[in-house]
Amino acid sequence: MTRVAAIDCGTNSVRLLVADISGDELVDVERRMEIVRLGEGVDRTGRLSPEALERTFTAMRGYAKLIREHGAERVRVVATSATRDAANRDDFTGGVREIFGVEPEVVTGAEEAHLSFLGATAGLTGVASPVLVVDIGGGSTEFVLGAADVDSAISVDIGCVRLTERHFAGGATPQAVAGATADIEAALDRVSGAVPASRAHTLIGLAGSVTTVAGIALDLPAYDPARIHGSRIPAARVHEISQRLLAMSHDERAAIPVMHPGRVDVIGAGALILDRIVTRFGFAEVVVSEHDILDGIARGLAS
Repeated sequence: MTRVAAIDCGTNSVRLLVADISGDELVDVERRMEIVRLGEGVDRTGRLSPEALERTFTAMRGYAKLIREHGAERVRVVATSATRDAANRDDFTGGVREIFGVEPEVVTGAEEAHLSFLGATAGLTGVASPVLVVDIGGGSTEFVLGAADVDSAISVDIGCVRLTERHFAGGATPQAVAGATADIEAALDRVSGAVPASRAHTLIGLAGSVTTVAGIALDLPAYDPARIHGSRIPAARVHEISQRLLAMSHDERAAIPVMHPGRVDVIGAGALILDRIVTRFGFAEVVVSEHDILDGIARGLAS
């Protein structure tokens, strides 16, 4: 049994998993998530702001304390889209090095896709292969096709934070929705050229936008990972929820029982991305996984 600590720093959130791993078995010891919006403004400025960096470092200092308390033997910090895009990413890597004592890995889109596939498919039973794993993040979305291993993958720059900043700063007007949809469809054109999605028998959706849509579809009174993991949400329900979220006010979205406060402003864009993926590739449903890149990072540490 090996105790490991994995940290995933994305555009919208920074997450921690402390886990005990033996063979293929992964047992959670501690799983945390903080919305820090590290990628705020990166699409426009190309830089990580001092305020976003400090929010992220504050969350990470708390994680470092938990890692010490739990006695993790190995620690790995992975950063994704926002940090890849930032001209001042050395400010981020230096801060992480100081907090955790390890060098953070700013992974490529392909590496991010592989880790997402590894985390999502381990332990998810009853799904027909090949599968298309879709990880909708804040700055990018990863598409990975595979069965026992990755067949093909691509990362494209559509994410819930990036599209919100580009199109929805003034609200989800019909023009804004049309502009965001055009961005998504252009990205899906690239996906179609790189990943033969039509070969997939199952669509597996990951990350906060997908799990929030699932929680709404299941009409949960509170966020419940055990109920959400492995749930199957029909395409028609995804479309209905996407349209409803885009039409809601900020306060109406905030009142949804499963809604994390940090997702209120960006969930409309995230749900729209999921809806366009399901429609474009003709899936009847999406299978929702609570396991994702964070679990892939942890499993990689133990191997």
